[in-house]
Amino acid sequence: MTYPIIVKMEGLKKIYVYDSQTVQALHGINLTVTKRDFLAIAGPSGSGKTTLLNLIGCLDTPSNGKVFIEDEDVSVFSRRKLSKLRLEKIGFIFQEYNLIPVLTALENLEYVMLLQGWESEARRKKALTILHEVGLAGMENRRPNQMSGGQQQRVAVARAIVTEPVIVLADEPTANLDSQTGLSLLELMYSLNQTKGITFLFSTHDPMVMKMAKRIIFLRDGRVDREETK
Repeated sequence: MTYPIIVKMEGLKKIYVYDSQTVQALHGINLTVTKRDFLAIAGPSGSGKTTLLNLIGCLDTPSNGKVFIEDEDVSVFSRRKLSKLRLEKIGFIFQEYNLIPVLTALENLEYVMLLQGWESEARRKKALTILHEVGLAGMENRRPNQMSGGQQQRVAVARAIVTEPVIVLADEPTANLDSQTGLSLLELMYSLNQTKGITFLFSTHDPMVMKMAKRIIFLRDGRVDREETK
């Protein structure tokens, strides 16, 4: 079965200037992501993985080239329109979890839906359902400092998927977890990909992530070195 392309990059370049020195992080990347992908961007430090993820996630803008999300050229969006797109169409999972420490697990999920304008009862019902699906039933009222690293990252996964985004971007999501906890988290995300059709794009150097990925894009010095499809 052929799935639609939801993200497309054309001739993507990113140039940074530090103290009058120019550094080119990406050199004309061409890449597509289709619905239901479980895709890993891999490569050594400095290869451009995080830069690429930031451009796809509209956290940064390209120096040249275009990024399309669901056929819209987001390269020309205003800051306000990019913020709205991130809120509505992109889920984020960070290496450091990035949960709001004063909020409970339930409230961390509800906060995203509050920004989207969900009614209180609908927010609570959906958040409780998703927390149960990621294995956190009974932990709804715990704050991040009352949870293990693995549990916090499960909250982060739940927060990323609760509003049913077009794509979930995960930047080194297993880096701060032990191998068994990391594997459990990956199995959760793979299950969500298989059962709910959620599209995941990882930035990683973790062999476990690469082993489970359906596609792997290897970057080197800001260029696509090779691609593997399983």
